Amino acid sequence: MPVAGEAASISPAAPFVLAAGVALASAAGTSLALRYARRRLLDLPGRRRSHEAPTPRGGGIGIVLALAPVLALAAGFLPASARAAGVAVLVGLALVAAIGWVDDHRPLRALPRLLVHLAASVLLAWGLLAPAASSSPAFLAILGGWIVLTTAWSINLHNFMDGIDGILAGQALFVFGSFAASTAASDPVFATGSLACTAAVAGFLPFNAPRARIFMGDVGSGALGFLIAAMAWIGILGGALRTSTVLLACSAFLVDATCTLLSRMLGGRRWYSAHREHLYQWLVRCGHAHARVTALYLVWNLLVVLPLILWLQRSPAPSARAATVAVALVYALAVAGWVFGKRRCLSARRPARRGDAAA
Repeated sequence: MPVAGEAASISPAAPFVLAAGVALASAAGTSLALRYARRRLLDLPGRRRSHEAPTPRGGGIGIVLALAPVLALAAGFLPASARAAGVAVLVGLALVAAIGWVDDHRPLRALPRLLVHLAASVLLAWGLLAPAASSSPAFLAILGGWIVLTTAWSINLHNFMDGIDGILAGQALFVFGSFAASTAASDPVFATGSLACTAAVAGFLPFNAPRARIFMGDVGSGALGFLIAAMAWIGILGGALRTSTVLLACSAFLVDATCTLLSRMLGGRRWYSAHREHLYQWLVRCGHAHARVTALYLVWNLLVVLPLILWLQRSPAPSARAATVAVALVYALAVAGWVFGKRRCLSARRPARRGDAAA
């Protein structure tokens, strides 16, 4: 995995050639996964599902298989100071994808999945902080703890948000794409890595949207959650990305997943059990098509988030205060939208329930 801040000379055409190859490999891997899943991995409709017909799952393995050779080559060619990070990303991705692949075949309990997610997160923290071993132990412990917690949360968050056609693939495409676009001029190595991740998701997307022929499955959602966290931390620690850029790019999913989790915890419900209480799920339950709901999240990203990302990333020196205000405003608006949307959905469902009862 290219590490931000490492000096390198890259041909202008090389990132796009690499991206084309990764996209084709991802599409080919997803096509093979579709043939396999039709026989072995059918996701059946149910009370906690948002789809109405049996649909194959596990297509995210195509994304993982397309990126694995790129990560392996990158880890081999990275400078010695960055090699630990490259190996950590590769092995961490393999761990998360493997436990997801097993879970797609035979649903596992939460504890073994969480332990593997934590192991991958700890490995990532070790790889990223190994070059700074001479720094303050207290500082490294705090930073390492943040890396572990945010990475484990990202893995599970993106798993929670993978519930309707195209929504996770579209979000990942935007996040990786915004990372690549905002660093293309300042750090071409990091931008190339982000572009490769973008291409892997792009190769999968036609199989998943506008109407899914195959779902990503835990193998894909967990892997993307890990990769988003890994790329975010690589970019922040290497100076390629501002923290505000990462927070803005991930705002749609962070707010929906976090608000839903807090709502369930405050309501005394089992926050870790399967449910359909995210805003995107409520919108589908109220009769909105999958494609329409996915488009709503895309509109948020393109019209609200992207202009601010480009302004903060391209501006010569935006003040920390300006960045903080921008992030705070976006998150306040997103939370207000979540509350408003949830209330509208709940009020729309009540008359329908009364009508059903009267009938």
